[in-house]
Parts: sequence; structure tokens; C-alpha cells
Amino acid sequence: MNTTQRTAVNAGQPGHDCDRCPRLVAYRQANRAGEPHWHNAPVPSFGNDDAWLLIVGLAPGLRGANRTGRPFTGDFAGDLLYATLIRLGLAHGDYGATPDDGLRLFGCRITNAVRCVPPANKPTPAEARACRPFLSAEIGALEKLETIAALGAIAHGAVLTSLDLRKGPYPFIHGAQYGLPNGLTLASSYHCSRLNTNTGRLTPAMFEQVFTKILADRRR
Repeated sequence: MNTTQRTAVNAGQPGHDCDRCPRLVAYRQANRAGEPHWHNAPVPSFGNDDAWLLIVGLAPGLRGANRTGRPFTGDFAGDLLYATLIRLGLAHGDYGATPDDGLRLFGCRITNAVRCVPPANKPTPAEARACRPFLSAEIGALEKLETIAALGAIAHGAVLTSLDLRKGPYPFIHGAQYGLPNGLTLASSYHCSRLNTNTGRLTPAMFEQVFTKILADRRR
């Protein structure tokens, strides 16, 4: 497993056998039995702890991050995310859909609101709450953090609740950016899933524009 860009602090990371969510534990055990060579554990964040941009997804995909052990690695969502980051200079190298492809992130870090793969890619509200302390700890440990990019409504809500903020003043809207009371900026996008791109809800151009705006606003 590629560990070159794991945080030195390891803040906000659940253990390999985290038992907070019984349904996810049972699913993990079943996957370990069926695919013993997969990661099949909470997926740690990817990127250095000096990141100014934190990208927050929903949860690991069964055959993506749950298999490879790196966020957004091994499935369609990662194809779009990493291609976008490479084009914009937030990642260097070639994305090979494996954790040992040598890809490096620059100024950004990637994590998920829920660290374990959920059945049907749908975590329950209780599971999101159980995982919230890990996201809160990670946000708090990133000393140079300026912007959080939430991919999807659930990730958007998880970021707000992890910061003890009400969702009402900050509704999820694709392309929106909100200045938060703690000085951070919250930017939101539809999730880069195959479902969203196949239905036309999200195009690669729309997705790239979210990050282009983040970078442009930072340069002002």
C-alpha cells in the first residue's frame, strides 16, 4: 500500500477494525471472507497534512477504495476526480487506479465522510454520525486548511455538522461557495459518480469548474 502521502499525525483515522457501525462491520467481514486480498477496512485519507484544500467524498466504493485502500481509487468516480486534479495542477503523475501508481497530490487531501464501504453505497444517517468525529478531528488537524470541497449532499452535510454548524444557512447547491464562521470556505459539487455523469446531472466541465473557481478565488 502506498503510504508516501499519509499524514504524519494520522489524525482523524479510525482503526483497521473500527466497530462503531454494526451493519458496516458485518459487511466488512463478509467482504473479507469473499475477497481476502482486498483492503476491506476503513479507508485512510490520501494527501499530506499541509493541504490547504480538503476534498470530502461520501464513502468508499466496494470495488474502488474498499478494494484498493485509497480514496476514489479503482472506480469511475476516481477517473474523473484525479483527471481533474491533474489538469489543474493539484495532482502530479499518472493515475493508474492503484495505490502504487505514484500519483502525488499538491496542496490538497482527499477523504470521505464515512470511512467504511456501505451496502449499496448508501450509509445510514446513524453511520454518518458515528464517523463524524473522524472528520472533525481531521479538519482540526490540518493547520493550513483554507477550503473544503464537498462532493455530494451527504458530504456537504457531514462537513457542516462536523463543524457544529446548522445546515439551513448553507444549503447544498452545486457550484456554491460559502464563507464559514471559522474562516474556512465550503465549496460544493455534485458527486462525480457514474450515475450523475451518465444522467447528465454532472458533466466533466461542470465538475472541473468547481475546482477552477476554488483556485481562482484563492489567487485573488
